[in-house]
Amino acid sequence: MAKRRRGTRRTRPRPAHHERFEVLVGEALDSIPQPFAAALDEVAIVIADEPSAEQIRENGIEPDETLYGLYEGVPRTEWGADWAPIPNKITLFRLPLEEDFADPEELADEVWATVIHELAHHLGIDDSRLEELGLD
Repeated sequence: MAKRRRGTRRTRPRPAHHERFEVLVGEALDSIPQPFAAALDEVAIVIADEPSAEQIRENGIEPDETLYGLYEGVPRTEWGADWAPIPNKITLFRLPLEEDFADPEELADEVWATVIHELAHHLGIDDSRLEELGLD
């Protein structure tokens, strides 16, 4: 789960078009090298406007925090011989990202970081290790 404290903004960002956000997500996905990119075949990538009330509640998101992305599924490191496949999903939340990163280059960087962060969860890397790696 990628979450950040909301910053204060002097101006409201211009709304970005859905298509531009999809392009940023596609560019982030295309930049992932092998063998990590192969893991994307096991995960659905979804773009949603905002996290649901249930997602916020289940992930302990406080009112002064926001959720940029969310991994839902079973990390590879927990798969077993008796594992029954369940859908693995990475959801990227467009509106919080666009609101907190009005500059197009900063938005692209944060979309990339969020994709990498959530894919790392699928690969079994937890938040404390991601923080050590600078991908918190």
